[in-house]
Amino acid sequence: MLLACLTLVSLSWATPGAVQTDRAADVRFAVEEIEKQCGELISAKKIDWDKASAPLLAEAEALASDGELGVLLQRLLARLQDGHAEVRPGPKGASVQWPEDPRGAKTGAGMFWCRSGDTFLVKSVWNNAERAGLQAGMEILEVDGVPIERWFDARLAELCDRVSYSTRQQAETATLHWGLAEYVGSTHTLVVKKLKGKKSERKLTFEKASTAPWGPAVFPEGLKSADKEGDINYGTLDGKWGYIHLRKCPSTLPEDLDVALAELASVRGLIMDFRANGGGGFDHDAYMGRFVPSGKTFQGGVAIPSAGPHPYGGPVVAIVDGNVRSAGETAAGFFKDDGRGYVIGESATAGMSSQKTTIELPSGLFSLYVSTHSNRARYNEGRGLEGLGVIPHELVAYRAEDLDEKIDTLTARAVALLAKFPQKSVRYDPKDFGWKP
Repeated sequence: MLLACLTLVSLSWATPGAVQTDRAADVRFAVEEIEKQCGELISAKKIDWDKASAPLLAEAEALASDGELGVLLQRLLARLQDGHAEVRPGPKGASVQWPEDPRGAKTGAGMFWCRSGDTFLVKSVWNNAERAGLQAGMEILEVDGVPIERWFDARLAELCDRVSYSTRQQAETATLHWGLAEYVGSTHTLVVKKLKGKKSERKLTFEKASTAPWGPAVFPEGLKSADKEGDINYGTLDGKWGYIHLRKCPSTLPEDLDVALAELASVRGLIMDFRANGGGGFDHDAYMGRFVPSGKTFQGGVAIPSAGPHPYGGPVVAIVDGNVRSAGETAAGFFKDDGRGYVIGESATAGMSSQKTTIELPSGLFSLYVSTHSNRARYNEGRGLEGLGVIPHELVAYRAEDLDEKIDTLTARAVALLAKFPQKSVRYDPKDFGWKP
């Protein structure tokens, strides 16, 4: 299946006063230039570019407006399976505007879902979904009379035509979060089943709720913020284990970690939770050095000297999911592929980490921002991150029983692993670095 994603509405651009353009020529140029510039990734992702692009080349001959050209180019990039890919205004497209959707704005469902084997569960619930009687841990059986598996496949397909996803796990995870959005005022009738309960109906009206995932199903209590934006939060669990959730990777990440590690440097084990990390930009070496004891150097994929005033040298379990993107994958991959910790997750990360370039189209109306090579070439046995992601040591699915009791399954599993750390699976051994809790 093509791992692209489409916006939920059919949109087009209007360019006032635009001169007649050979739109088909723009598309032909884009197809050829993408193959030249992105050939390495096209090959690695096993995309049949001729087959994928042929239908759009045929459609290009009938384009009636520059807006239709923009939409078709979006669909072309979708077939590239590149989460960073974008159609951008070119030098002659500065006045291009996205039109307002006549159906109004979309909003979130007031809940996020997850998959546990073949079962779809309510993972988190708030606002309108909570008022409708939906609860975390409920199994979703039908949506508007459609069996959940069929509904999910249709929604995934609906989301898979115009905006690229780098991997299957990224597309599926997005469908269970952003992909639940609907127009304000619309409704869904859900058939759900409580844990050890009977089937029942819940009518959900879409009011106002965020669509952006925030990470774990349940946050530990009493967390403190290490940064002004509240994206890096930390605390202790059971008085033994440290916990840090990284929602983003800002340029100040190493210094923000110093704030957290000042209180956590002596914990027996540390959980690094990357779930829903949207990326950013930071000093990689300075970041990694925060997990090497003072005066020591850890030989991971590269030599990593200690850095920062409170580096942590104990065992680490990292948690990931398909929402971890770009720079977040670089940060999480240090624990898996450089061997510094043990990684668990519902799936691999998004696999959206690459070097990019911009292709200017002949008309000057649009440019294409695309990936050309994978980042972190030493990860995944030399294949890098793009199209693969950080692959956990251990896949862990949410349990309905845990969600029902407001327990985050993955955090609980991380605690269990720290209590009996799987040292044979991890290259870094704290004892080799003289670390004592």
